[in-house]
Amino acid sequence: SGPVVWSVSARSPEALAGQVRRLRDWVRAHPDVDPGEVASALATRARFEYRAVAVGQTTDELLADLTPVVVAPPGRVAFVFPGQGAQWAGMALELMDSAPVFADRMRECADALAPHVDWSLFDVLGDAAALERVDVVQPALFAVMVSLAALWESYGVHPDGVVGHSQGEIAAACVAGTLSLPDAARVVALRSQLIQRHTTGQGGGMLSVAEPIEKLRTRLEQWPDRIWIAAMNGPSATTLSGDRDALVQLAKQCETDEVWVRMIPVDYASHSPHIEPLRDDLLNALAPITPQPGHTQFHSTVDNNPTFNANYWYRNLREPVHLHHTITTMINNSYTTFIEISPHPVLTLPLEQTSTHITTIPTLHRDNGTLTTFLRNTTHTPTTTWPTTPTTLDLPTYAFHRQRFW
Repeated sequence: SGPVVWSVSARSPEALAGQVRRLRDWVRAHPDVDPGEVASALATRARFEYRAVAVGQTTDELLADLTPVVVAPPGRVAFVFPGQGAQWAGMALELMDSAPVFADRMRECADALAPHVDWSLFDVLGDAAALERVDVVQPALFAVMVSLAALWESYGVHPDGVVGHSQGEIAAACVAGTLSLPDAARVVALRSQLIQRHTTGQGGGMLSVAEPIEKLRTRLEQWPDRIWIAAMNGPSATTLSGDRDALVQLAKQCETDEVWVRMIPVDYASHSPHIEPLRDDLLNALAPITPQPGHTQFHSTVDNNPTFNANYWYRNLREPVHLHHTITTMINNSYTTFIEISPHPVLTLPLEQTSTHITTIPTLHRDNGTLTTFLRNTTHTPTTTWPTTPTTLDLPTYAFHRQRFW
């Protein structure tokens, strides 16, 4: 039950068009055919450079939706885990009912978080007020991202490397195997509680600015020791952190200069000296974690030799996020596809600003977190494998694009 994917591929645009015509004619001649059987038959065929896909539940939906899509070129694949900001009330709830792999992993995350929190993961996912609390939203996002990664892998898409932005590094470390799920749950739950206790409501804030870092450094000379660079996300995508009143003044100056700015809806200043009061408590709380060798390459946005001990997870919160540098290094090491593992894409723009020679693929979208949305995004990867069941359907053969020699 549920949506299925029809995938047709060919070696040229002309052959693809012919293949689509043949399939449409065949389905119209067999109006009672099971869409799932057609999907299974198509999924077992060879994959070529050009692809047309459809996602739906009925033959009419699928026939109307069958259109060409852009498929990522061959190369290394990265899973990208963003920090706070991708959340929305109701995220992931629909997948709980339609994607068993996702639901199973979410239950495992809920069990891992339970010893550290006094709320239920499945209760807060639809609670907009609860998701405004840092000690709720960060663990909830962690669980959703780890579970979305499991869903991608169940469809045959396995990362060659992972990278995370701020708290996203906790999910990345878990998916890479460098933190066990219980240890990762401990990090994200206890650390967010310490943020809530030590820094919220202390006059801090964060600001996104669409301006190159060099120009921003000149602006920041007016507010020494009050505003700091929190994250370098792209060539013209920077996040600042510091005293809220100073950030408001800077935002007004940027708006006067027609520079895009957005105040991030948080009341604390991550990646700045505002974090330092929680250092000792954080190191004590995370002392029991045991880093592991891992099975997937982890690309740190903090330093080149991450250790993943308690001190690393303090530095991940205190020091700037060097996302732009890390992504550039990954591109130079043959990464061509970056899949954002999140309930809403927030890093797509800085990634695309970094290079025009990569493919960025989202997972879900705000207020559109269905299995259909996920399946549409899986169609852009060359290695996706969709579920199949035995079938004896005799679908049309390949539409060769014949060109006579004479």
